[in-house]
Amino acid sequence: MTGVDWIGWAASAILLATLVWQVRKEWRAKDLDGVSAWLFAGQIAASAGFIVYSIALRNWVFVVSNVLIATTAVIGQALFLIKRRRFERERDPG
Repeated sequence: MTGVDWIGWAASAILLATLVWQVRKEWRAKDLDGVSAWLFAGQIAASAGFIVYSIALRNWVFVVSNVLIATTAVIGQALFLIKRRRFERERDPG
């Protein structure tokens, strides 16, 4: 591994930490204000493309990074959908 790889791993760790923090914040929020399902859908689609691209380039920093980023997006999307269904049931219990 080269020095440049360490820069990539560090940048990936920072990005992943911010995404995990955002998903954690969404989990704790009492409402869905400011959360867009399109954010996670776009993140999943972009990560899928970057995973394929990174594999083709054999860039393992970005393969691992994008797999983890896609995972946070899937978790974020799932949380969004669960909360949205819960809020819809609370508004219309009948």
